[in-house]
Amino acid sequence: MVGEKSEERKLSLQSPLIQISRENNDDTVLDVNDEGRINEGGTTTRKKAIEEVKKQLWLAGPLVSVGLLWYSLQMISVMFVGHLGELPLSGASMATSFASVTGFSLLVGMASALDTLCGQSYGAKQYHMLGIHMQRAMLVLFIVSIPLAIIWANTGSILVFLGQNHDIAREAGQYALFMIPSLFAYSLLQCLSRFLQTQNIVFPMMLCSGITTLLHIPLCWALVFKSGLGSRGAAFANDISYWVNVLLLACYVKFSPSCTKTTIGFSKQALHNILTFLRLAVPSAVMVCLEMWSFEMMVLLAGLLPNPELQTSVLSISLNTASIVWMIPFGLSGAVSTRVSNELGAGHPDAARLAVCVVLIIAIAEGMLVGSVLILIRNIWAHCYSSEREVVSYVAAMMPILAASNFLDGLQCVLSGTVRGCGLQKIGAYINLGSYYLMGIPSAIVLAFMLHVGGRGLWLGIICALMVQVSSLLIILIRTNWDQEAKKARERVNNSAVIVDTVS
Repeated sequence: MVGEKSEERKLSLQSPLIQISRENNDDTVLDVNDEGRINEGGTTTRKKAIEEVKKQLWLAGPLVSVGLLWYSLQMISVMFVGHLGELPLSGASMATSFASVTGFSLLVGMASALDTLCGQSYGAKQYHMLGIHMQRAMLVLFIVSIPLAIIWANTGSILVFLGQNHDIAREAGQYALFMIPSLFAYSLLQCLSRFLQTQNIVFPMMLCSGITTLLHIPLCWALVFKSGLGSRGAAFANDISYWVNVLLLACYVKFSPSCTKTTIGFSKQALHNILTFLRLAVPSAVMVCLEMWSFEMMVLLAGLLPNPELQTSVLSISLNTASIVWMIPFGLSGAVSTRVSNELGAGHPDAARLAVCVVLIIAIAEGMLVGSVLILIRNIWAHCYSSEREVVSYVAAMMPILAASNFLDGLQCVLSGTVRGCGLQKIGAYINLGSYYLMGIPSAIVLAFMLHVGGRGLWLGIICALMVQVSSLLIILIRTNWDQEAKKARERVNNSAVIVDTVS
């Protein structure tokens, strides 16, 4: 009897997991180490899921706030300019949209390569690599900002060439010219933010962004109304605010004990292995830009519809509303990207898979809740933008469509975050290209212009693109071999470390 029990215990200890159910009749799972010994503190799958939810919400909450605060800087500037008259408002709005399409979106996309590189290095405890990756990204993005600045300097001429009103184009050109310094600040800001985010340091980001936004309001007021700069003062206020945010984050990174392991002085190693960064940065930028450009294209196409003033106004309101509510899945996307990259870098494929399952459930719940709110306020929301009855009724009819697109956009956002965490940006870029430019925009054109559905048809085309995008990303992730992805992550981290050691 005793021999049988001893043998049974011996065999049990050799298994990777022990299911304790005979005595307590519960489902507690105990971890077993390589020597077959039980690790203390084993938890159930349910408890692991709950812990994962807490981790992701702890990350996502501040990231949502950061996204909203960054978005509010541009919005506050345009609001102040709006009090100067219709022409300055039109010029500032057009310049802001042009800057987002030709500059900010590209920098956001390229910086998101750090989600993979820094996140997996942090999970693998190669802490010194985070500083090297960040410096390399800063160098590349700062250089990329130079040709973008040249484009911004010629904004007026470009808009005239594209057929825009000469007066509005001239006003937009002046506004964009004064915004050029913010382009370089934004490139550094994105790198610093990803550097901190991948280390799960998000509350300082929220605090620095909040301070910047609070300072931006009186600064905008002074430069727009008291300095004599007019609309150019609002653009200059953006420059100052972005640089203040960069300095605040840089001071935190330099002096905080939380970044002691990952912060290094300037390293010549950041000048090497730039191609490896670009192999992730370019597809990452393509992923972001293809999606963002398609939404902006909807507003441009609205100007070709009958009654273009109404169509453009409604599509602009819809895009603005979608951008605001998108900040929630944007935070979830950053959270799951960090969690997946950290766990893959640490060699924990099961934890990475669990993170994806948890964020999908959260995204579905969030999409249903926000969609319900949008439908409930459909007859009220448009009054925040216009008192015209025709605009209000049109926006009310658009809100259910907007709710559906927000639900799908939330799913694609967290799935795209998972793709970044795994380092599969090239696949994501192909999916976005096919979804938006082979399916979405052609469908929008057919619905809006051939079937005469109008502005709603344009947005329904976006929904078609989102459906294809979500389906494709889901198929990719369902077929993902997480053990293989963990192996690739460790190889990526080790190869980077080896190159750094060789250079040293």
